[in-house]
Amino acid sequence: MENIPFFTNNTMVFGILLLCLGFVFYTSSIKTGFWSVFYRYVPAILMCYLLPAIFNSLGIISSEWSIIDADGNNIKKSSDVYYIASRFLLPASLILMTLSIDLKGIFNLGPKALIMFITGTIGIIIGGPLAILLISIVSPDTVGGAGFDAVWRGLSTLAGSWIGGGANQAAMLEIYQYNPDKYGGMVLVDIVIANLWMAILLIGIGKSDRINSWLKSDTTAIESLKEKIASYAASVNRNPTLSDYIIMLSIAFTTVGIAHWGANGISSFLSDNFKIFNDSSSALSSFTSTFFWMITIATAIGIILSYTKAKKYEGAGASKIGSIFIYILVATIGMKMDLSEVLENPGLIAIGFVWMTIHAVLLIVVAKLIKAPYFFLAVGSQANVGGAASAPVVAAAFHPSLATVGVLLAVFGYVVGTYGAILCTILMQIASGS
Repeated sequence: MENIPFFTNNTMVFGILLLCLGFVFYTSSIKTGFWSVFYRYVPAILMCYLLPAIFNSLGIISSEWSIIDADGNNIKKSSDVYYIASRFLLPASLILMTLSIDLKGIFNLGPKALIMFITGTIGIIIGGPLAILLISIVSPDTVGGAGFDAVWRGLSTLAGSWIGGGANQAAMLEIYQYNPDKYGGMVLVDIVIANLWMAILLIGIGKSDRINSWLKSDTTAIESLKEKIASYAASVNRNPTLSDYIIMLSIAFTTVGIAHWGANGISSFLSDNFKIFNDSSSALSSFTSTFFWMITIATAIGIILSYTKAKKYEGAGASKIGSIFIYILVATIGMKMDLSEVLENPGLIAIGFVWMTIHAVLLIVVAKLIKAPYFFLAVGSQANVGGAASAPVVAAAFHPSLATVGVLLAVFGYVVGTYGAILCTILMQIASGS
């Protein structure tokens, strides 16, 4: 069955996404009337995510679709817009937003960020088997299956995705050999639940002061870092010239090119010279992911440049340009979400919902106990569930200078992703009685 969106042309899709962003930023700038009340309760960044999701749900645009060829084969097609945003604009934004970074200030944030990340990982590991046990009480068939059709095998790919990322997810599919014909259902759960959770986290950002008050958290270090960055930006502030814009874009995209080149080289070197990196049962297999190395290299170069005169380009609006790229990425992520699919496979969706709820509850309990700010809860969770593509988005929504915190935590996710997912899968296999 074909599900071709009305617009498949990448240029038109990109135009619609920018139309969504323009609408949100224009209406959110209105300080009186309906829109001022609306954005008091609904964060603008959430609307940048939801509007593309609505266009996708209505069949106007889509990140991917399928067509039937002349021989009756089902061929998958996809838009290049998300790929461009995640592979080009995301690393460029990380570079521009880390030019003014205060690395010492980030380390001074303390251990709570890492504690919340580890808590999120544990929440995913124990959430899977607990979700299976709870859903089996209501619907045993939903968590059943035998052999390579066993649901726990499919859920192992969710564990890999929600702790590490796409590379870990692929590793788990290879390890546990879930039926490829049914794998699409797991991808659907991944997209629906992960994106709904991201939407909830974005809503929370608009109420972070109230949440921090309830958590009784100390946000002094975070606010101090934000003020220090803002003060530095003010001290070097100037009216940017055309030369400034060209130089900033040159710095960003030259580095993106280096990051891609380096990522391909490192990934090929590891896979060609060390067998252990080609072993899908090893956590080290995640290190052959070119996306992982691209993000790592781009962030590292951005940090190095923050110790040079390039740092002064923050005064010309480097982080603002980086934020533009981040918002475009948010819109392309929203385009991947089809709201009509939420109830398409209620059993699997229910497992994913219970699973993510356990993850969320554990984060909230630990944040309350250690009085961690909502920022650490949100970014610690997203570094697990969203990985390097969306953790910086959530972090930057608090303040552009904090995007690197999301990247650093997401790197930990790649490292522990496969091992954590294997442990989770073993527990899910036991829970399902296989």
